[in-house]
Amino acid sequence: MEKQPLPGDVNHTTESELDGDAVEENQEGAFLLLYVVLMLVVGIPLFFLELAAGQAIRQGSIGVWRSISPRLAGIGYSSCVVCFFVALYYNVILSWSIFYLGNSFQYPLPWETCPREGNITVKECEESSPTSYFWYRKALDITDSIDETGSFNPYMVGCLLAAWTIVCLGMFKGIKTSVKVMYFSSIFPYVVLFCFLVRGLLLEGASEGIAYMFYPKLEIWADVQVWRQAATQVFFALGLGFGSVIAYSSYNPKNNNCHRDAFTVSAINFLTSVLATLVVFAVLGFRANQKVNDCISSNLGKIKLQILTGKVDNGLIQTLDFLHPSSVTVKGYNTWFNESGKQFPCPFWSALFFLMLLNLGLSTMFGTMEGILAPLTDRFKTLANNKTKFTIFSCVVGFLLGLPFTQRCGNYFVLMFDDYSATLPLIIVVVFETFSVSWLYGADRFLTDIEAMLGWRPSVIYKYLWKYICLFAMLGLLGATVIQMFIKPPTYLAWSRDEATEKDLNYPGWALALLALLIIFAMTPVPVALIHTVLKSRLKKTSRDAEMGQYSIVNSSDMTELDLNNGTAGAPS
Repeated sequence: MEKQPLPGDVNHTTESELDGDAVEENQEGAFLLLYVVLMLVVGIPLFFLELAAGQAIRQGSIGVWRSISPRLAGIGYSSCVVCFFVALYYNVILSWSIFYLGNSFQYPLPWETCPREGNITVKECEESSPTSYFWYRKALDITDSIDETGSFNPYMVGCLLAAWTIVCLGMFKGIKTSVKVMYFSSIFPYVVLFCFLVRGLLLEGASEGIAYMFYPKLEIWADVQVWRQAATQVFFALGLGFGSVIAYSSYNPKNNNCHRDAFTVSAINFLTSVLATLVVFAVLGFRANQKVNDCISSNLGKIKLQILTGKVDNGLIQTLDFLHPSSVTVKGYNTWFNESGKQFPCPFWSALFFLMLLNLGLSTMFGTMEGILAPLTDRFKTLANNKTKFTIFSCVVGFLLGLPFTQRCGNYFVLMFDDYSATLPLIIVVVFETFSVSWLYGADRFLTDIEAMLGWRPSVIYKYLWKYICLFAMLGLLGATVIQMFIKPPTYLAWSRDEATEKDLNYPGWALALLALLIIFAMTPVPVALIHTVLKSRLKKTSRDAEMGQYSIVNSSDMTELDLNNGTAGAPS
């Protein structure tokens, strides 16, 4: 399960220099290194925990936590709510991929050059870039802030409907069908990534970009936001807290080596991240090289003008052949592209790229939807008997509730859900899971259950990882995030039409209130289930005591009456 980049972010990345905003957003190699650390310390142990729990109890997330203790059933319901939040905004990202895929079958690409109004280039595009203009103005037609609602974008509404239709068809026949679809949706992106890597390595400047990737700036580790993003990426990558891991592992054979699976999946995930990062930095290196050459050519043109007007002495630039700017470039600039690259039109690579994004997104959506459908159908027989109808109903509800994301301000809601409303509850759910297994149920007891299932006992190190390292790492991250939110109110990137650039804006009060309500709503099932179970047990106990008391009183009365009739009332036995 991968957390996907937004189409707009992809375009910005391919347009930025190595020291520009895109690289800062990618956090260079330091983010990847932090991701690896969290994967080893938190990701693998918790992934193993969920795999083992699902395989041992053989139910969805609700059933698993209910089996451990009825008071913990709310954790499963919270997982379902978080999955639903993720599905709402994630399928909007799929709709963006569908929109870009449809526009990729044009030559030239609509985001390749700035449009013109008469003989004048559109100012907003000229002051930003063709890709930014297409993303913000053509694709989203975005407002200047989240306060400006705007109308619905009909193209995005249609793409969202298409996205939910594809998801519904993929989930139509249950988990067996979705697994078959995921074979293609999971393998195809690797083919595309290798194609992009080969092509990227042949571009001039790719080596510089990849070299830059391996010189991380570890000072970004001081930023809590970076830690939260890395932890969230680990959770998304492994599917932690969604319930989908538990749901899928419940179908495994009882003696399946889930410990090996945990390391295998995590290793493949890490290698995939490295492969994708190599592709990104190879393209960044090429674009940086291209930017340098463009800058040199532009400066030489200005120098030439200064010389022709007599403002600059020709002797100052004797070493530069300003009359032939193309010769003053980084060595071998664009050699391969000029000779061979143009044999492949841009739309081919664009269509291939967004088709890959669509497949990656679908595999994530299938896992997310399974995290909703499997626990509920396992828990309620009525839903299990009508799973097809329930699947269709869920997709219809998801489409209707996802319509606000297709408004002109919808991108800002996607950012809010992605940064806070879905990710923070996800961390809280995983905290509850870890605490429940390691402290309430008992880590030693859980390891004993795994030993009975696998035939051998996992290392005792998992006990300490679950009880202390993982739990306190997540609590610390959660606490630091909350404190930071109070110290510095959450912000979002808004597009300014007049300035033709992005700028940080504070969320308005109503948006913060909505954000808080969504987080509270996602966590409400945990205390509700706890209180419900406690009250239910007390009522049963009270009822049993009342029955026992009544039974005792009746017997006492009978005995007293019997004794009175025999004339022995009150006599000692």
